[in-house]
Amino acid sequence: MIPLLPEDTFKFSCSKNVPCFNECCRDLNQFLTPYDILRLKNHLKISSGVFLERYTAQHIGPETGLPVVTFKTDPASGLECPFVTPSGCSVYEDRPSSCRTYPLARLASRSRETGKITEQYVLLKESHCLGFEQEQTWTVREWVKNQDIEIYNEMNDLLMEVISLKNRLHPAPLDIKARHFFHMACYDLDAFRSQLDNFNLDADTLEAAKKDDTELLKLGMQWIKKTLF
Repeated sequence: MIPLLPEDTFKFSCSKNVPCFNECCRDLNQFLTPYDILRLKNHLKISSGVFLERYTAQHIGPETGLPVVTFKTDPASGLECPFVTPSGCSVYEDRPSSCRTYPLARLASRSRETGKITEQYVLLKESHCLGFEQEQTWTVREWVKNQDIEIYNEMNDLLMEVISLKNRLHPAPLDIKARHFFHMACYDLDAFRSQLDNFNLDADTLEAAKKDDTELLKLGMQWIKKTLF
């Protein structure tokens, strides 16, 4: 892991012409953020409930005690991503943030005193990846912009705020009811939307959340902070 500043450069390119193409989509333990799931279920044009049942497994994070969602993989396939094909990623336009960011990884921390988020990128230079032998050069800033990572970072930082608040105010594991509500508001957005009329929301917020999944997810994060923590 090599720390990089925004204007630092690295060489990397991935395509069908690289001999290791698709190898990084196997032997996965792929965590999905709420925004990852939002983008993927909309790409597939299915509900969040169907997506979660068909493609994912749920665990409890050992450090946070919160529900965590991962891809459901088949050992017979080499634990490959359910969306990898011989020609590449079938959901490439809406691929998860960790796939999108690779070969970089973003490390973010939030100050309890100021709420300010500090980020650091590192280069994950793995010997099995031949993309590093290609000639295309990027700065970190160029890569983040080219891969449309900004919106993923913005939404993932909202989740980090929730986790930080939970760890500070509710360090014990959540009970079954609280875990259910957390899972619904973060991951099962279509189920969460069906409950909106039960909340005391102003008309504009209600209308935005009913029409726009991103606004709905933002509302879900706010609701979790206010209701559970």
